[in-house]
Amino acid sequence: MTTPEERTPRVSTRTVELFVDPACPFAWMTSRWLLQAAQVREVTPRFRVMSLAVLNEGRDLDPDYRRGIDDSWGAARLAVEIARTEGDEAFSRWYTAWGERFHVGDQKGDRRATATAALEDAGLPAALIDAYDRTEGDEVEQALRASHAEAIDKVGDDVGTPVISFGEGTEGTAYFGPVVSPAPKGEAAGRLLDGLEALAGVQGFYELKRSRTGGIDLS
Repeated sequence: MTTPEERTPRVSTRTVELFVDPACPFAWMTSRWLLQAAQVREVTPRFRVMSLAVLNEGRDLDPDYRRGIDDSWGAARLAVEIARTEGDEAFSRWYTAWGERFHVGDQKGDRRATATAALEDAGLPAALIDAYDRTEGDEVEQALRASHAEAIDKVGDDVGTPVISFGEGTEGTAYFGPVVSPAPKGEAAGRLLDGLEALAGVQGFYELKRSRTGGIDLS
């Protein structure tokens, strides 16, 4: 479970943006790390929405993975509707509530019901759930595609989620990641943030990667 400290990061004018798809467990882990890092560094996390469903349109995927991608539309639509009507802080509250149920609590049998319960947990209007159900090309989908395009414009389309960016107006770059499991805490979280920000200042930096082993550690 998320600690009270994770829910109340320090206020700073130095912003770190993290684009997430709510259904992605790796984005969830990265978001928990960023909240931890905000406790030991003067940064303000800002969670934004991108979409694995949009990213994978037209791609030939394994059928099981395709079903999961298609099921991700609803949570991403709801997320972007919360952000645009209630604000970034409200989206952050809902994302924490959703993640604690969906990722940590494994409440994945009825995603719409989980999204509804997370609205209540976050103290948000129940009527927002109407955005969950997809109407292709509607205003919500247009907003989702626009938010997703912001992330892709920063890094290109050969990525997944999350995408991290060190604030508007910086001379550095945004990039895919970090993928972490478990999420670093305390000073370890701060040191990772320092290193990533240093990399963002190198215009010629593109990629670091190693093979992932084991499952996701949500502790």
